[in-house]
Amino acid sequence: MSRASAPGKIILFGEHAVVYGRPALAVPVNQLHADAEVVDSDTAGIWIHAPDVGLHIELNSLPSDHPIASVLHNFFYLARTYPVSRGRSRMEGGRYPNLTVTISSTIPVAAGLGSGAAVTVALIRALAAHLEVPMKVGEISAFAYDIEKLHHGTPSGIDNTVVTYSKPVYFVRGKPIGLLKVGVPFTVVIGDTGISAPTKESVADVRGMWEADKSRCEAVFDEIADVSFSARRVIEEGWVNMLGDLMNENHALLQKLTVSSPELDRLVSAARKAGASGAKLSGGGRGGNMIALVTRGNAERVSSALVAAGAKRTIITRIS
Repeated sequence: MSRASAPGKIILFGEHAVVYGRPALAVPVNQLHADAEVVDSDTAGIWIHAPDVGLHIELNSLPSDHPIASVLHNFFYLARTYPVSRGRSRMEGGRYPNLTVTISSTIPVAAGLGSGAAVTVALIRALAAHLEVPMKVGEISAFAYDIEKLHHGTPSGIDNTVVTYSKPVYFVRGKPIGLLKVGVPFTVVIGDTGISAPTKESVADVRGMWEADKSRCEAVFDEIADVSFSARRVIEEGWVNMLGDLMNENHALLQKLTVSSPELDRLVSAARKAGASGAKLSGGGRGGNMIALVTRGNAERVSSALVAAGAKRTIITRIS
């Protein structure tokens, strides 16, 4: 039996602009996680149990483009073709083994918290360990990115990166991964609108805006990039008192891209009124989650204010 886990994630700064080559800052959320377990089975086939979504099915009965099926089929193709020089795996004979795969997750789906990437990474790690396929961390991230492209169209690559490395990152598409050094730990409250908002849809809408008026959108992306540049220095220097204003500025720029929503704006406003020094949507927007910068002293108060304003749940997380 092999088990593996992967965390959720939040984007602190730079969402949407990151798709167009600007930097973004993101961090893992270890209170949320996806878990995968792989065991050998006496029953023919590969049986998938995902009780969170009511799934109990043999792999070949799933559509090939189902998110879990696409991970499994692509992984088994990789395992069969893996270079012998990298080590022998249990897939050398080319036949699919008889397995039972169990998947669970505490990460809300379509909420900007990296649910899809976390399930993919946890599943890849469990399969690689069980079938003795020696994958490096960068290969796992690249595999997860390929899966993200199947389901999200033009993802930035930030979700699979943060989830795989499980560390704060400064991410620029197409460039080497930059780990984000947190000078002084700080606290964030995550507020969930409860509204499912697939990232693929908001990314496509921004793409439509960009195609219709590239100069205007590029100007907004540049402003978001400036915020992200500043946020990186502020975080690495430990100037936490300056971070809230940058969050507020980033949220206003995302509103210009029309990816906020009345529910998100209501939670952002409630957090600020309750004492958060800054707040913004996090992720694709149109629903999903927002984040608020708080202190340890007012975190519970801000959390309660978010619930009173309509948040379905909140998470208080420490960034370090």
